[in-house]
Amino acid sequence: MAGYVRDDLPDEEVQRQRDLYGPFTQSLRELVDAGLRTLVDDEEVRAVQAEVEALTARLRARQLDGAYGVRFSAQGRGRPWGNTVVGLRNAVAPPLRIEHHPDRDGRVWSDFHLGAVYEGPPGLVHGGVSALLLDQLLGESAGAGGRPGMTATLTLTYRQGTPLGDLRGEAWIERSEDHKTWCRGHLVGPDGVTVEAEGLFILPRWARERIASEQPHPTPRYFE
Repeated sequence: MAGYVRDDLPDEEVQRQRDLYGPFTQSLRELVDAGLRTLVDDEEVRAVQAEVEALTARLRARQLDGAYGVRFSAQGRGRPWGNTVVGLRNAVAPPLRIEHHPDRDGRVWSDFHLGAVYEGPPGLVHGGVSALLLDQLLGESAGAGGRPGMTATLTLTYRQGTPLGDLRGEAWIERSEDHKTWCRGHLVGPDGVTVEAEGLFILPRWARERIASEQPHPTPRYFE
């Protein structure tokens, strides 16, 4: 369970951190986008570079040793704030806000926007980014349906280019067997489905052993 850190923060503290780091991380996303698309002159670029380097040094004055991992409480609710798709504190993440069907049938969806920093072919989302998003969506589907697991296989079919801009992702459980769960999903653009995916998710051995020994273990959302 390396990388899973139980901190038992009270809800008030979790919300305080959410209110602090959410806007902060969004400002970093805006900086990356601005840096990609700026047309200011050379002198201004160098001046901004110096300021960014100074800000980076301030933030590095005190930081985590290694990756963020997943923090969780006694109830097992995970905070995957370092996740590269849904992470609250990860400026690389779009981020996706993934909605879960209330009946817990494994169906999930997300409406989101991908800007210029996710470009592959001109005007289109990079195919690897599409795979990244669908991996997360299918994994969330497995967890939402009470069948959490890690990705074992992921197969994608690219039907058409995925345009930058407003998009939708959907995923659902197709079937499950013991500790294995098969999920499907797709990305949808203005002209319909752009990428389809199917994946196999397997509950890790350490989690199966915890369940078998009836020890406290993470809830499905813990695997986000």
